[in-house]
Amino acid sequence: MIVRLLVLLASLVPLQALAQSWPDKPVRFIVPFPPGSAADAVARIVGQSLGGQLGQQLVIDNRVGASGNVGALAVARAAPDGYTLGLATASTHAVAVSLSANLPYDPLKDFAPVSMIGSSPYVVVVYPGLPVKNLAELVAFAKTKPRALNYASVGPASLANLSVELFSSSTGALFTHVPYRSSAQALLDLIEGRIQLQFGTLGPSIAHIRDGKVRALGVTAAKRVSSLPNVPTLIEAGVEGYEASLWMAVVAPAGTPAGIVNRLNRELTTVLQKEDVRASLVAQGLEPDPGAPEELRARIRADIQKWRDVIAKAGIRVE
Repeated sequence: MIVRLLVLLASLVPLQALAQSWPDKPVRFIVPFPPGSAADAVARIVGQSLGGQLGQQLVIDNRVGASGNVGALAVARAAPDGYTLGLATASTHAVAVSLSANLPYDPLKDFAPVSMIGSSPYVVVVYPGLPVKNLAELVAFAKTKPRALNYASVGPASLANLSVELFSSSTGALFTHVPYRSSAQALLDLIEGRIQLQFGTLGPSIAHIRDGKVRALGVTAAKRVSSLPNVPTLIEAGVEGYEASLWMAVVAPAGTPAGIVNRLNRELTTVLQKEDVRASLVAQGLEPDPGAPEELRARIRADIQKWRDVIAKAGIRVE
């Protein structure tokens, strides 16, 4: 027993020394989406400021493929020495495992949560020619004409698609899904009236809402968003308990020393409180919302169950 305890203590010494000297070289920040994407933009905003806090550059490493799973796997397999971090999203760490029993990584076991960056909720927008002025009227209209209204997303099992399915199961309003290659093209067709409804991302939607080209009925966040303060949440509009957001967070490989994780959490919290960083993230449609590692782990666990239930109820299958 004493020998085993000595071995354990000896194994902890290098980790403690590493945490005390870290970082003494650049840190790799794996982003599982391509350059120019919304996730990449958020990672670069956060990474630049976080690097300044740490005194070392955060080098963005875009690892693209399999809807973000390639990059997530690269983080999971990296050495747990604090020199590889990853951008985790609701797609890579909740929806993916809800869709596949053969995911090559475990979102809970293979990562050390660091902190939430923030959430990018959807805004429910409709074609202005549709005779509805608020969410209650949309639900009532849809119930009189089940599946007559078309909505867009970038494909089955995308978070936007799942968010509408959650809305349908919560309200009884049924819609017809029309997959698009891009949300930008879907938004153009919404403006023209070729589709009638979209759970749109904030950034591209806001200008068209302000110009009156689409009508905003609600946001899918738990509380109102700063960029659309006059638009109610779905909860305020009567959809009890509804929340659906594309959150983004920082994670490290499982086994990363607690001292490093805790310092990263403190520094990232400081970064997300800076006015310039917050303004840049809000411009990207992301509401900053840092928190403790345990809170991030709890959010991942809860979202896995939520989206698994939605997928099962909707009968969604990915070919």
